[in-house]
Amino acid sequence: MRGGERCLEVFCELFPEAPLYTLLHVPGSVSAVIERRRIVTSFVQRLPAAATRYRHYLPLFPAAIRMFDLRGFDLVLSLSHCAAKAVRRPPSALHLSYCFSPMRYVWDLYDDYFGARAGVVVRTLMPPVAAALRAWDKRTDRVDGFVAISQHIADRIRRVYGRDADVIHPPIEVARFRPVSGPGEYYLVVSALVPYKRVDLAVAAANRLRRRLVVVGTGPEEARLRAAGGPTVEFLGWRSDAEVADLYARCRAVLFPAVEDYGIVPLEAAAAGRPTIALARGGVLETMVGLGRAEGPPTAVFFDDQTAEALVSAMLAFEVAAARFAPAALRARAEQFDRPVFTQRLRDYLDRRYAEFRARRSC
Repeated sequence: MRGGERCLEVFCELFPEAPLYTLLHVPGSVSAVIERRRIVTSFVQRLPAAATRYRHYLPLFPAAIRMFDLRGFDLVLSLSHCAAKAVRRPPSALHLSYCFSPMRYVWDLYDDYFGARAGVVVRTLMPPVAAALRAWDKRTDRVDGFVAISQHIADRIRRVYGRDADVIHPPIEVARFRPVSGPGEYYLVVSALVPYKRVDLAVAAANRLRRRLVVVGTGPEEARLRAAGGPTVEFLGWRSDAEVADLYARCRAVLFPAVEDYGIVPLEAAAAGRPTIALARGGVLETMVGLGRAEGPPTAVFFDDQTAEALVSAMLAFEVAAARFAPAALRARAEQFDRPVFTQRLRDYLDRRYAEFRARRSC
C-alpha cells in the first residue's frame, strides 16, 4: 500500500459517511477501507486506456476536477498532488487541502517526465501545455488551508503558491514490522524504478564495493538498471507488504539516494530495526537522526552529494559505526510517526479549523 493510500484510509475512517471524489478509480486497486466508499469519478474514467496512461490526459485534469458538484457539503477535504485542490467548493464550505506536493509534473519533476527521455512529440507539445498548467495551478491555490506532508513540501508550497502550510507527517504502520537479531545480510533499495529515484547510484556503489544489494520495485528504468547491475546486485521486482517487511528486517541498511518529498521507506526500515543511508536532502532530514547529531540516537548516515562516490563513502562510514544503530532506538523513532499519532494530529487539526470556521460564520 502506498503512503498516500494510507493517508486516505485515515481520512475515510474519520469521516465514514463521506463520499470520495476522484478523477479516476480502478476497482480493486486500493484497500477495502477505501473500496467500500461511494466513489464518484470524472469523465477521465471513461477515456481510452486511462487506467494505465492517465498522464497522457494531464491537460484535461483541470476541466475534470472542476466538474464535480459538491453543493450541500460544508467541509471539503482534498488530498492533492496534482489537481484535487482545484475542486469547486460551495461558497459556504471550508476547504482544507492535504498536499503531497504542488503538481510535480510541471514544477520540480518536469524534466523527469517530459525531458530527454520523452518522445519527440511529447517534448514538442508539452512546453506550452506545462506553462498553462503552471499558471492554472497557481490560480487554483485558494483553499482555506494547506497541510503539507513535510516541512520540505511546506517550503515548496510557499515558493510556488506564496502560502503558508501546517505540517502533519504521513503515517506508517509500525505493527507491520518485526525487528530480528543479527547484523543483516544485504543492503536494500525499496523504490519505484524511475529516474529521479537515482537507484543507479545504489547499483553503482554496490558494484564498486562488491556488496550485496537487493532491489525491490518495478518501473521504466528496470531494464537499464538490471544491465548495469553486477554479480552482487539482485532485482526482485514487485513484492507484497509482508515480503517487504521481511526484507527490511534482514537487511544491513536501506540505501536512499533520492531527494524525496517525505520518504516512507526510511521510517519503515526503522520500524524493522534497520538504519538508512540517505542523501541529506528532502523530507528524510525531518524523520531521521544522522550519525553524530545531538538530537538523539542515530537512525541514519547522511551523505551530501548525489553521487556514487558519496554513497560509497557513506556505506563505508556506516560499516565502521554499525554497532551504534540500536534496533530499539530505531523502532522508537518510527513510533513517533505511527498511524495513531497521525490520526490524532489530523483530528486535532481538523477540529480546530472547523471550529474556527463555524465561529466566523456565526459572527
